Amino acid sequence: MTKSFGSLVFTPAVKALQERYGSRRQYARLEQLGEMRGGLGPDEREYLGERDTFYMASLGESGWPYVQHRGGPKGFLKVIDDTTLAFADFRGNKQYISTGNLLTDNRVALIVVDYPRQLRLKLLGRVEIFEGEKANDWLPKVRDPKYRAVTERVYVIRIEAFDWNCQQHIIPRYTEEEIRDVLEPIEKQMEELQKANEELRRKLSRLDGKETS
Repeated sequence: MTKSFGSLVFTPAVKALQERYGSRRQYARLEQLGEMRGGLGPDEREYLGERDTFYMASLGESGWPYVQHRGGPKGFLKVIDDTTLAFADFRGNKQYISTGNLLTDNRVALIVVDYPRQLRLKLLGRVEIFEGEKANDWLPKVRDPKYRAVTERVYVIRIEAFDWNCQQHIIPRYTEEEIRDVLEPIEKQMEELQKANEELRRKLSRLDGKETS
């Protein structure tokens, strides 16, 4: 069972601003509805299974937040059950800022965006990191044999709250694969038209030959 997203992020200062700008009543109702929410449902599972990127925020010992982009093959952020996510930590630039932050404060915030459909899902959770032999049970659950990146560790996130964010101000963007899917039928149509055009040219050429003979 997850908590209401608002119960974790709507601090007294936030609520005071909502009161000042007239949105408090709306969000108070959402908080109450959120308390009855279960874990990740079919919509969240399907949505996460289609994503190939997300952004993750952690908090360092200096008090500064750190936001990191995470990318991989589609669906690399795995839904293990209705309150658990996991993903392979692929070898990168070896700064280890997120991993170091989470060793001292295991809280994490994720935002997962679908740019073409202008959707975003926000998640809050606590991370457990598995390395070496401790990761053996988790590696088969997160590994994609077609993706050749080196997995250094596994992040397991216990979801405490999640919320669908509004669609405002999300500018649609498309991946190479998405653009290819859109262009494929157009390219096929162009090929067919080109073949038909070439056939017409041949027929016209034969007609011209008969007329001059």
